[in-house]
Amino acid sequence: MKKEILKSKKLYCVLSALIVFGFAACKKEHSNLVGGTGAPVITSVATAGKSKTDTLVTTVTTYDANGVATTVIDSNKTHNSVIPFDSTTTEGKKQNQYVIKGKNLGSVTGVSFNGVSAYFNPALVSDNTIIVSIPQNIPTGASVSNKLVVTTLHGSASFNFTVLTPPPTISKVSDYSFTAGSQITLSGVSFATVTSVGLKGSTATATIVSQVDTQMVIKMPTAAISRANLVFTYASGTATSTQEFIDLDNSYQIFVNNNYENGWFDNSWAHPSGISTTTSHSGTSSIEAFYPAGGWQVEGMADWNTPGKFAYNADYKYFTFWVKGGTVNHTLVLVGDQMVGGYGQVQNANAYAAQLISVPAKVWTFYKIPLGAPSSTNPNLLNFWANGTPAQQLGFFLQGQSGDVDEAIYFDEMAFVK
Repeated sequence: MKKEILKSKKLYCVLSALIVFGFAACKKEHSNLVGGTGAPVITSVATAGKSKTDTLVTTVTTYDANGVATTVIDSNKTHNSVIPFDSTTTEGKKQNQYVIKGKNLGSVTGVSFNGVSAYFNPALVSDNTIIVSIPQNIPTGASVSNKLVVTTLHGSASFNFTVLTPPPTISKVSDYSFTAGSQITLSGVSFATVTSVGLKGSTATATIVSQVDTQMVIKMPTAAISRANLVFTYASGTATSTQEFIDLDNSYQIFVNNNYENGWFDNSWAHPSGISTTTSHSGTSSIEAFYPAGGWQVEGMADWNTPGKFAYNADYKYFTFWVKGGTVNHTLVLVGDQMVGGYGQVQNANAYAAQLISVPAKVWTFYKIPLGAPSSTNPNLLNFWANGTPAQQLGFFLQGQSGDVDEAIYFDEMAFVK
C-alpha cells in the first residue's frame, strides 16, 4: 500500500511538472517572441533588395559523325532576378521594403513611422533584423517627426528616418484648357506638400487656391505658351505632370469665354442652334447644335468675314474642344469646307478616323485631335486644309437619330492650338 501511495505521489508530481511545462511552451509558441532581453537598439536601415538584369551567355557544343566539335555561343538572352542589396539609407519610399538593423530586436511588438504603425511579418524578424514595408498611409512633410520607432518587450528605440513624400500625381482634372485667371481642379494624390505650381517652359506660376492631399485648386496665370505640363515643387523635390494643358489665350479661338471669336459665327440649319446658356463647360455659355428627329444634317459655324478666313499654318498642331452629349450616345462626323468630303453629309462609313467624334450621352468629353499637313494621308490626323486654304466652315454631321428623337449637343472651349 505504501509503495502504491508513493507511486501516486510521484506520478502526480510528474503530471504537474508536465502541465506547467506545457503552459510555458504554449505561451512561448503563441507569443513567437525571441531574442535578447536588453533594450532594443537600431543601428541602421537598408533597402531590402534590388532587381538585376544579367546577360546570359549560353555555350552549346555539338559533334558530328567524325567527332569534329562545333561550338555556338549565344549571348542575347537576359535574366531578371532579385539579389540582396545592402544599401544603408535614412530615407524611404512608401510601399517599399526595408531592413531595420540593430540588436535585441527579436521580441518586437510594434514598428512605426512618424507615429503610424507598420505591419511586420514575425517570420521575417531576428534578434538583429526586422524586414518591414512602409505603408501608404504614413504622413510625410515638414510637420511630422521623421522618426522610426521599434518597440519590444524590453523597451523602445528611435531612429531618424524620413519617409519621402510621393510625387504629386494627377488622376483627374476639371479642365485641360485655360485662360488667364481661370481655375482648374486637380484630383489625385500628394498635393498637400506642394508649395508652387509652374508651367513647363515658362516662368509663369499658378496660384494655389486650396489644397489637401487628394485635391488641389489652382488659378492659372498669364503665360506666353501654347501648351505646357504642370511642374510641382513639393516636399521631396519637383515633379512634372503627364497631362498637358492648353493656354487658350495663345491659341486660335473659335469659341472661348462664352462667345465666338476671330470672326466666326453660327452657321446652323436648325433652331435653336447657336449660343446657348443652357449649359457650359467653362463660363456661362456654349454652342448648341440642335438635330431634329429623323434629320441627317450638319450643324456648325462659319467665317466669311475679316479678320477670319482661317489660313493653313504648319505651327498649329491640335484642334481641341469639349463636347456634351444628348439623350443617347452618338458618333458625329467632323466636317469642313476644305476637308475631304467638304462641308456636308459625310456618312460615318465614309469618314476617316480623325473625323469620327464619339459623344457619350449627358457628359462633357474632351477632344484633342492632332492636325496634319494638307498633303497628309494619315487617317489619325485631321486634314483640315486638304482642299486648300483658307478654311471658312466647320461643323458636325449627325447621321440619323437613335430612337428618332430631337437631340441637342453642346460644344465649348473650341480652338486650334500650336
